[in-house]
Formats: sequence, structure tokens, C-alpha cells
Amino acid sequence: MLVSPEPAKALKPCRVLMVQPRFTAPSFWNYRATCNAFGARYPTQPLNLITVAAMLPSSWDVRLIDRNTEELTSAHLDQADLVMTGGMMAQKTDTLEIIKICRARGIPVVVGGPDVTSSPYLYDDADFQVQGEAEDIMAAFVNAWTAGERRGVFKAEKFQVDITRSPIPRFDLLTLRHYFYIGIQFSRGCPFTCEFCDIIELYGRVPRTKTNEQMLAELDALYRLGFRGTVLFVDDNFIGNKKAIKHFLPVLATWQKERGYPFHFVTEATINLADDDQLLGLMRKSNFIGIFIGIESPDADTLIATQKKQNTRRSLVASVNKIYGAGMYVYAGFIVGFDSEKKSVANEMIDCIEAMSIPACMVGLLVALPGTQLTRRLAREGRLHRGTDVLFETAADQGIAGLNFVTLRPRRDVFVDYTTVLEKIYSPDAYFERVRRLGRLLNRPDRTAARVSGHQLLMIARLIWRIVTEEKDIRRSFWSTAFDCALHNLPAFGDVLFMAALYLHLGPFARYVRACAEEQVASIDSGEMHEFTAESGTSMSQHGGRLA
Repeated sequence: MLVSPEPAKALKPCRVLMVQPRFTAPSFWNYRATCNAFGARYPTQPLNLITVAAMLPSSWDVRLIDRNTEELTSAHLDQADLVMTGGMMAQKTDTLEIIKICRARGIPVVVGGPDVTSSPYLYDDADFQVQGEAEDIMAAFVNAWTAGERRGVFKAEKFQVDITRSPIPRFDLLTLRHYFYIGIQFSRGCPFTCEFCDIIELYGRVPRTKTNEQMLAELDALYRLGFRGTVLFVDDNFIGNKKAIKHFLPVLATWQKERGYPFHFVTEATINLADDDQLLGLMRKSNFIGIFIGIESPDADTLIATQKKQNTRRSLVASVNKIYGAGMYVYAGFIVGFDSEKKSVANEMIDCIEAMSIPACMVGLLVALPGTQLTRRLAREGRLHRGTDVLFETAADQGIAGLNFVTLRPRRDVFVDYTTVLEKIYSPDAYFERVRRLGRLLNRPDRTAARVSGHQLLMIARLIWRIVTEEKDIRRSFWSTAFDCALHNLPAFGDVLFMAALYLHLGPFARYVRACAEEQVASIDSGEMHEFTAESGTSMSQHGGRLA
């Protein structure tokens, strides 16, 4: 385990204010309406900052403000000798605002996280940059700060950090009731080589894992703080190191059983999870209830072209149904705009989603993220727009931002496909019909030990009250779906209620994204945005987009 750096000479105590930047909204992932219905303020907490907080000297006074759940005030800043902030691309706008605020008040600011690692020059105004994984370089920063240095860059060696030295995050800094999930991490990295993915660029292709003892210590810390409910393993591919995960899950299952299953887990994994009956069984015993899987496209040629061959070696429908049979619902990611799309892909994608009975699907436009294989290829081909590394300043994910390159098929056709998919899958009738089918397919274990707590009953009551009093458009679909699940598969009732609650966010979000995409189509039709192809090399006239 990593020990907080404590040089031989006593350190002067430092007052550190950790500030989690706002995620640009709206986003598929922020689920604000769903969180509000359940009495939470945001889906999950800043795991990055509370992990870094645990690497600081114990003599330092560390506090946390999450700008997604509370306001940053002058009083907070007045008590800070140092501000630490940073995060992902979708937090860039607010991170820069925090840096600006701190500079105006003369407070040194440290910025870290994946976006400063990918695009460090965007954060030149910060006093310090922490690039890469923090475990091996925070001690150097602490020593530099203590020695009086007030500017510097601390850069970790890529893929070299031993995360068995990572400390227990400072969960005590959180207001736990503000969050729907609490995030933890078991591994970093993914063995696959998807062209559009930046995870392998940031964390490598050899997944590194924590020890069983580390993970149980983190869960014990949460348990002692009184948290009960959903824990999110934030791993980008939870099963990337199958040997390690199979070593961990039996221990996790025992820990859960001994405490009456205080947590249910959700995570992200690849579709090949369905190939491994042993792994599915271990996850079921550990009380995993949900998995996000990147399906991306039902077209095999597209999957091969984008180097996601693992999705082509099996039936997607059969694989998803097998995961349902193990008691876990599936979220899915889909992408429109691949080079391999020769014609409309909307109907095939809609049919795939319906056949798999997946209610919550993140359908986005392809984005060339900084540092990825896709971005390097498009740059070589002269198809990449300038400003790729400043995406998401007004949009939080590829539901709104995207296609930051010259498409091979007409750009208008891509947007039309996109709006068609969103319109069809997020109509209330279609969405709740998928929820109804999921409610029958989901084979949740009926654990008498996993009793519903008073807090969970209150959350359910809040949700039902919200739907009855405010959501007239979905009220009928909700009741018919809920009664169907109660009649045919009562153990899945909580999952069906959660999927219903997700629609409070996903329905309006889909309508918003459709409107944005339809504006793009209208701009092309009116000539405000020029239609262009890779062959023509015509630049965009809207948003300042130009070919690199």
C-alpha cells in the first residue's frame, strides 16, 4: 500500500481544497433527473480526487468541493493554501474556470487527470500539472511544494504505475447521500485495441490490478461509513485480466454474504464475458446487477474495421441474453459515423437494440479523441478538423459533440441515421416495451438476506410519486411494465423500477440530442454548413471547423 509521504523533517501543514469540476451538461451519463427522483444529486463521486487526497501527508488539512453537487464559495477559497482540480475532457471548461478563479485570487492550483495528460498545453495557466497516474509522482510534488517550489510539471511513466501501492480513497471526504453510485477501481487498462478508444493510450493494454486485500479494505471503509447500495467498479474493462478477477470474485462473494449483501455492483466489460460461465457465476454470487458493454455496431465489417473483432465472434443477442440469465442487466454503447458505413445503418441498429431488449443505449456520434489510433489515422489522411483536443466545451459527450473529421459518406446521411435511431428507441412505448421484456428475462437471485432497506423504500416511493404526479406521458407505460414484472418476475422488480427512472433522464436527453442533430441537417440543407466528403476536402463553415 502507498504510504502518505512524510519526509524526516516535519512538514508545514498545508490547507488543500480539492475541487471537482462540473461536467458539461447535458450528457447521457449525468442522469440528473433520475438522481433527483431518488433523492441524490449526481451519479457518482470524484474518485480521482479522493484517491489523490489519500496520497497527501496526513498532517495536511484536506477538504473537498464537488461542483456537480454544491457551490464553490469565496469562504472555501479563503481557507485554501492550495487547490487541486482536473479530470476528463467533458470537465475541461469548468477546470479552466477553476484555474482562472484561483489565479485571480493568487491561490496556487494543481491540475491533473486524463485531459491534462492528453492535452497538457491547454492547461498552461495552472501552476502545477500532474500528468499520468498519480501514485508514483505525488511524493515528488509534495516534496517540491514543501521546498518552496510554486510551479512545475510532474509526469508519470506510462503504464508503469504499480497500483497495488494505491491507497484507500478518502471516502470520508464525501457527502455520501449526494451520490447514487459510489465508485471504486480494481484494474486499469484493457487488452483490446479498438481504434477509437483512448483507454489503451492512457493506461495500456496489460491490465494492472489491485490486490484482494486492497479491495476488501476499500469496501470495509465504505461499509464502516454506513454506505449501503450500488457500488460502481469504474474499470474500463472489468474482465480485462480474467485470472486476477477470478481470484478476487470468490473473496468478494464471501465478504458480501457475511454482511448480508450490503452492496450491489455495476461495471463495464466486453461482450466476451458471456463466453465464460464460471465468470458469470462468480459475478452473480458477488451481487453484480448491471454491465455496460460497448456493442458499437451490429455490422461485422464495421467492427473488424475499427478493430473490435471480439464483438464479431459470437451472437450479440445470445450473449446479452446469457448475461441476463446470470442476473445482470446490460447498458450498451452504439456509434454512428464509422468509415465502413456504406449506406443507412439506422434500421439495422434499431433492430439489434430491440432484439437484445436493452432499454438504456448510449447512441453517439463517432469522435476522434486526442491520442487515439483513429485520430492519428485521420490526421495522416488529412481528414481531421482542427480543435480536436478542445471538444466538449459546450457538449459533454458524443451524443452532441462528434464527427470532428471529414466523413466518407455524406455527413447529412449520418445525422439523419442518428436522429432516426434516437427517435425510434426512445419513444416511450418502445423504451418501456424493452424494459418489460428485460423484466421477464432478468434472472435475479432471490436473496432473502438482501432485504430492502428503509432508505431504498423511500427512494422507490419518491420515484413512484414523481411519475404519478409529473410524468403523464409515461405513467401508463410505467404501470403496465411494473405490474408485468410483479406478476412474472418479482426479484427483478427493483431493476425494472431503475430502468423506468432512467427514462426520466434518457427520454428528454434523447429529444434534446435529436433537436441538435436536426439543426445540423437543416444547416446542411440551407447551405450554412457545407456538405463535404474526404474527396472534396471542403471545409465546414459552421463552428470554425476546418481540415487540419
